[in-house]
Amino acid sequence: MPVEALYALAAVVGYLSGSIPFGLVITKAAGLGDIRAIGSGNIGATNVLRTGRKDLALATFLLDSLKAGLAALAFTWIGGREAGMIAGVAAFLGHCYPVWLGFKGGKGVATYAGLLIFITPLKGLLVGAPVWLGLFALTRISSLSALCAAVAVPPGAYLLGERNPVVLGGLAALSLLVFWTHRANLGRLLKGTEPRFGSGKDKPAA
Repeated sequence: MPVEALYALAAVVGYLSGSIPFGLVITKAAGLGDIRAIGSGNIGATNVLRTGRKDLALATFLLDSLKAGLAALAFTWIGGREAGMIAGVAAFLGHCYPVWLGFKGGKGVATYAGLLIFITPLKGLLVGAPVWLGLFALTRISSLSALCAAVAVPPGAYLLGERNPVVLGGLAALSLLVFWTHRANLGRLLKGTEPRFGSGKDKPAA
């Protein structure tokens, strides 16, 4: 298969995989209705957690991670890390802008994490996971933790030895996209009004 056709296939398959709205499917199957009608209106794991069902939130996080990670793994095996990265980036876009939901989806943090696991696990995750966990433990603000982890991942991966330009470029692009999908959160953070998880005032957060 010509490399251009392979990359195009990776993009299409990645997007369709990423656009599966697991948070919406899981909560509806559990009899909780439309997850978009509560909290932030988001379909991601953070909003699913607002239903009080930690098991459903965990399932959503894992599935949202795997839909990018497995697409990246499959195309890395088929055509190399460049094809895998294209599939993973496309899955991120599918998650954030799913065609099935009028291009209104999640914010991509779990999907980004899943991509890191399969594309550059000992580099991206060694930076991103500690930053997210540490900041969340200190602040209880999910969006702040995600934004800081997104900032840290691309340079951290480079400093730990990642040199593939497509992978590094993809990580940088995804980090910028995380800021875009969290732009409302960023505005609240700058105003000091972003709620902390567990404060009882976290409904607007994402």
